Amino acid sequence: MLDDILREADEFIGAHWRDDVDPDEWRERVIDAGWAALRWPRKWHGREMSDDDAAAVEALFAERGVPGPGQDKTNLWAGTMVSFGSDSLKDEFMRRLLLDDVAMCLLYSEPGAGSDLAGIRTSAVRDGDEWIVNGQKVWTSGAAGAEYGMLVARTDWDQPKHRGISFFWFPMRQAGVEVRPLRQATGDSRFNEVFITDARVPDTHRLGELNAGWWVLQTALMYERVAMGGGRRGPALRTARRGATASAHGSIPMPDISLTELARRTGRDTDPRFRQEIARLHCMRMTNEWNGERARAAAETGGSSPLASLGKLYMAQILHYAARIQGHILGMDATLGGAESDTVNAHNYSQLNAYFFSIGGGTDQIQRNIIAERILGLPKEPETDREIPFREVPASTRR
Repeated sequence: MLDDILREADEFIGAHWRDDVDPDEWRERVIDAGWAALRWPRKWHGREMSDDDAAAVEALFAERGVPGPGQDKTNLWAGTMVSFGSDSLKDEFMRRLLLDDVAMCLLYSEPGAGSDLAGIRTSAVRDGDEWIVNGQKVWTSGAAGAEYGMLVARTDWDQPKHRGISFFWFPMRQAGVEVRPLRQATGDSRFNEVFITDARVPDTHRLGELNAGWWVLQTALMYERVAMGGGRRGPALRTARRGATASAHGSIPMPDISLTELARRTGRDTDPRFRQEIARLHCMRMTNEWNGERARAAAETGGSSPLASLGKLYMAQILHYAARIQGHILGMDATLGGAESDTVNAHNYSQLNAYFFSIGGGTDQIQRNIIAERILGLPKEPETDREIPFREVPASTRR
């Protein structure tokens, strides 16, 4: 059976791939032939393959140097939709999401609910077949141009905080949605704060059961952390480049200049200390790739995987370490800046941008808590507000 599938995949590549093929045209062909999301149902552009068989097909594409499979592991938007969306929503959005034809954003964090995301106070009140949403979100990448946002809002204030939340596919381009950019230390303004005032979302755009949005959110966060954990999508022995985009946040640092090339250019390539640092970085990245494979395989058995937190945390450490190595190689030049030195600017940018990974998708501290509790089995931290109605939880501001 697998041999037949591999033969079919090989014939597909041979018939349709060429080096000058239009990327959009190729992507459409891959999706329509069911090669983009191998583990998903055929109805939603998959092939209902086992993880082992899918991995073999992915390896074939990789060996041929041809892009295609893997969206069932990395596409945050489509992965959440295929898991929890209604058939009507899937009919409307799945192909567009796989084609990357829908501008999306995440409406999760709030000024008073970041690390404790279950403490959100953005409210959604039922009004017939719609919900009226009021609240504020922050650190929202891509919000200014987004067509839809994945929104978590409180729909029942009488339930404990994790059980009164619902998850919506929220239309961004409507009255009552105001987006304000936030300037970052890097000089970019990729993040935004979003003010929502009496905006509406149809109940048909709710993902998952009413008041059970927390568990939808866990699946969405798992996809995000797997993508941010890097695997083969993450940076190699290289520094950051402005404008790189990925996942929900619009910023995974990607190759610009190799650290090994930089070491050669500065005459540091024969220094044992720098050689050892670069070798250690390589080992860190390879270890994280293996962990990423573990996390993706575990996620395929259903639900979210805490292993994704290992990869996400480790990728943050990799980026900080890579930036430090680059600074060590540059020496005193690393303290400079200006238009005359692209290399120094890239170093300064990558050093600052590494903090994005330590915060976005759940802070390093949150990842450590998840690892401690769900992987190592250590006792949970005390939560005095976990089982009381959320309206009784003290807060400085109520809506």
